[in-house]
Amino acid sequence: MDFGFSQEDENFRTEVRAWLAANAKPGTDRRAWERTLGAAGWIGLGWPEAGYGNRTATLTQQVAWAEEYARSPAPPRSGHIGENLLAPTLVSHGTEEQKSRFLPPIAAGEELWCQGYSEPGAGSDLAGVRMAAVREGDGYRISGQKIWTSLAHEADWCFVLARTDPDSRRHHGLGFLLVPMDQPGRIEVRPIRQMTGTSDFNEVFFDGAYARAEHLVGGEGQGWRVAMSLLGFERGVSTLAQQIGFAGELAGVVRAAVETGAVRDPVVRERLVRQWAELRTMRRHALRTLGGSADPGAPSVAKLLWAGWHQRLGELAMEVRGAAATAGPADWSPSAPYELGADQHLFLFSRADTIYGGSDQVQRTIIAERVLGLPREPKGAV
Repeated sequence: MDFGFSQEDENFRTEVRAWLAANAKPGTDRRAWERTLGAAGWIGLGWPEAGYGNRTATLTQQVAWAEEYARSPAPPRSGHIGENLLAPTLVSHGTEEQKSRFLPPIAAGEELWCQGYSEPGAGSDLAGVRMAAVREGDGYRISGQKIWTSLAHEADWCFVLARTDPDSRRHHGLGFLLVPMDQPGRIEVRPIRQMTGTSDFNEVFFDGAYARAEHLVGGEGQGWRVAMSLLGFERGVSTLAQQIGFAGELAGVVRAAVETGAVRDPVVRERLVRQWAELRTMRRHALRTLGGSADPGAPSVAKLLWAGWHQRLGELAMEVRGAAATAGPADWSPSAPYELGADQHLFLFSRADTIYGGSDQVQRTIIAERVLGLPREPKGAV
């Protein structure tokens, strides 16, 4: 598509920049910030219609919003899973009752969501989920475990993929359920400590004797169809905002290379230039494929591009620091947690980039089967 910004888009960008400058402050409480965004109508710009307390915006205006947000001092979003993943899924597959119940509080920033897909032993193999959902009255009794669940420790609700037919296999017999997280003694959230010392991901345990879900989206046995629809919303405008963050990290690595003298090494200079050129290429690819649905391989290509790029940037960040990269920014003591510098955090966290969100191997399989038409990978009985 011929992607360009009109004068109307630039006026919108100016409005966004001014609002963020007046309201976005470093260190703002993330949950309070979501409510601030919701009160101003900035949640749900990409939804097909207003009416839930949200503004609507064209695709180019959504890009302008995402880019300006990434450049601002605003805190990381806590509500993006509900806004960008669940909400479009409900618009496509939910009942009117479900849309009326869940979309307004998402738009207001009042209810936060997490995504219950991955399970132990079935991380990237989504069709291998074993969580059980047993019909009980008007709802379901659910049991099992989810893992690598982002923001589960903050979320009010979780959408989960569970097996409603115990005799089913693979992508058959699944249900897409909406589960309230406030079920004390029935749902347990355990943070997973990462190499960086942070705990962005969680294990979530659902007690089958008590944990309940009363909302099924798309109908019984249709969970796979709904889940695949949701994954189609997972990469889009947010990719361009992500690249703004990448550009800032690259600029930091370049500054470090200048400060340490590593930039005098022609091999380091070539790698820095390559990182810059590849980032520009990723932006053009993202703009070219934005809003398109005809290319089933585009999201997988984008994931392969940025994941490998980000890992290489983390490795380069360590290299330009030399021996200093092994020491943190503050003196260590046994009574205090070990601090990481920005470059160290980049290096350690980026090790996961080629795994989460669908590993590189999974992305290559998707491209092979859905784009190149190669024989499907054997996955056991269906």
